[in-house]
Amino acid sequence: MTRMVRSLWGASRVPGAEAPYDTAHLRVFYPALREDTHDERMTGVMRPDPAAAPFPVAVILPGVNVGQDAYRWLAVRLADAGIAAVTYDLVGALTPGLVGVSPGLDLAAVAPDAYGARPTAPGIQAVLDGVAALAAEGALAGALDLDRIALIGHSAGGTAVLQSAATRWYPGLRAAVVYGAHTQPAQVLGYDAGAILGSPVDVPLLLMHGTEDGIMAASAVRYGQHSGARVDPVERTYDEATAACPDAWLLTFKGANHFAIGHPHDTTSARGFLDGEPTTDPAATREALAAVVTDFLSAHLLPGDEAAHAAERLADLPTAPPPEIATVRRRTV
Repeated sequence: MTRMVRSLWGASRVPGAEAPYDTAHLRVFYPALREDTHDERMTGVMRPDPAAAPFPVAVILPGVNVGQDAYRWLAVRLADAGIAAVTYDLVGALTPGLVGVSPGLDLAAVAPDAYGARPTAPGIQAVLDGVAALAAEGALAGALDLDRIALIGHSAGGTAVLQSAATRWYPGLRAAVVYGAHTQPAQVLGYDAGAILGSPVDVPLLLMHGTEDGIMAASAVRYGQHSGARVDPVERTYDEATAACPDAWLLTFKGANHFAIGHPHDTTSARGFLDGEPTTDPAATREALAAVVTDFLSAHLLPGDEAAHAAERLADLPTAPPPEIATVRRRTV
């Protein structure tokens, strides 16, 4: 890490959610400047580094029952690169009678008669509203650029990104990143077995998954397939659902499982007990993943030479990927 990275907390109400499950608690990681002032020593709050501000903003949507601390490592990497990163916890109803951490979903928006009319994750706008409030006053006033936004999603959070990341809903959106997710809808929502929903994503998209993803294999029954089916919904999403993306990438991480993007992994929550065992070093996977995600977002969010150098590194990826990446596909329009 070359920059000082600090974080501040905020909260935002989620419209339509019922109390007490109607508040997203968020954390903004940003490049900071240590000045050793009295206020700094008393509060622990450091002002944003003026040499890099205002910062673009990347919001990380979590998987179901995956707490925001699992993505702190990635948020710090992004902040170190000059991109303010936002994690959040939203505790609410997952299914009738079951409460847990959610990216903030609206399952009614995924129904066949409603899909495509609005984002499927109201939590996105709620978090952006919370970020906007932090950017309006206080330590981060004027330091966050909400006209340069990226959405990053893991698992259910990734599906929410694939279903919601469109500039007609978020005009400042510049890029989307997804790990371990697809647009294959559950049959219980009223879809035929094996259906793939089109994605409205109309910004550059980086779609990633691992070869040892046991969660998607165990979840195949939701989509009308037998448990453990090897039909890859991520590959199908890339091939069949991302036509609106001007620049679509698909990366397969060798030996990585569903929770490769989360560290440390919380074994007391979520469905990690169903995941495959990684066959490569998880730390090396995280390093390769962070490097690619940082380059991808830097190329689309940062100005000048920083964006140009990141784009050059990305251009080399299909022909010279790191050993942790098994395959790289790219399609441009």
